[in-house]
Amino acid sequence: MKETRTNTPVSGDIERYREFYLSEQEGVYLYRKLAEVEDDRHLAELYRRIADIEQRHATLWKGYLEEAGMAVPMYTPNWRVRALLWLAKRMGTGAVLSTISSMERGAVHVYDNQPDAVQAGLPTDERSHARLFRYLQSSTKGGIAGPLLAQFEGRHRSAGGNELRAAVLGASDGLTSNLSLVMGVAGATLAGQAVLISGLSGLLAGAFSMAIGEWVSVQSSRELNIHQIAIESEELKHAPDEEREELALIYQSKGIDEKTAQELATNLMQQSHTALDTLAREELGIDPKELGGSAWGAAITSFFLFVIGAIIPVLPFIFTGGFVAVGISLLLSVLGLFGIGAGVSLTAGSPLWQAGIRQMVLGLLAAGITFGIGRLLGSAIG
Repeated sequence: MKETRTNTPVSGDIERYREFYLSEQEGVYLYRKLAEVEDDRHLAELYRRIADIEQRHATLWKGYLEEAGMAVPMYTPNWRVRALLWLAKRMGTGAVLSTISSMERGAVHVYDNQPDAVQAGLPTDERSHARLFRYLQSSTKGGIAGPLLAQFEGRHRSAGGNELRAAVLGASDGLTSNLSLVMGVAGATLAGQAVLISGLSGLLAGAFSMAIGEWVSVQSSRELNIHQIAIESEELKHAPDEEREELALIYQSKGIDEKTAQELATNLMQQSHTALDTLAREELGIDPKELGGSAWGAAITSFFLFVIGAIIPVLPFIFTGGFVAVGISLLLSVLGLFGIGAGVSLTAGSPLWQAGIRQMVLGLLAAGITFGIGRLLGSAIG
């Protein structure tokens, strides 16, 4: 229900109405487009329902603008929304679910201190978005697939948005660390061959280190998850009533009323083929089909992502040397750092230019320090 205004809105109110209207229109556009590309009908329906809620919010702010005699602004998708939809169309919505979930969490408290929004119930609507999957699960035959719920909430390592973030950070590690190494050696000696050998050695050492570390991390996680699921299977076999009660309490803690939570837990426990799967997802936060992802896939991906970033500062020294190679290396690295910053802004929701410049400054600062240290050591040794 729209609030009845008693005071004439001031300029600050008008600007606030415009900002909120455009923000809600962004949600309408994003979720409707995601519903169009989503193959799973349950998740597509969820997106459509969220879009409807966002549309009601936008209509509220539109009404306030019209009451004030102000023109309603035209919404135009920004670069981030376009990029997310581009990824969703080509890689599936799983590639962007974690990022979108983070955006939603960041907007949960936007309306908490806005009296007109509070009166219209907007804060409650915003907080209910994350719970819609669970309510649909209790009202839709068969429910929504657990992995989709987990992906939307960004809980699992295997969610596509986390992979996108890992890809950006992997390339960032390779570029920043090898740029620092190359500049340190170049500071000590401008001999192109020495810098090239050091850069390639650093590239391989870092890539193998990243790959081995990622393999150990993912494999350890998989083994732990298998062990936890085995324990849960034994508990389900010997104490099914206790497990049902635990599941009901989990649903209640997530905002579902006691009666619905009990009915949902009882229904799921009666389906023997899905009971363990559901308990693993809800109680342990584990996807039994993924178990944390492929250790070899993670290792190989980390290796090549590190190489992609690490090769950039080394390339010029393959063809030339001296200060010319140093200058070209810095130029290529600046472009690479800015690109990585742009990737970070996509996954973190920060402004593109701010993230890009920040990444450039940090990378160049590290390179400058190592170049200076290398210069001092080179002079001392010489």
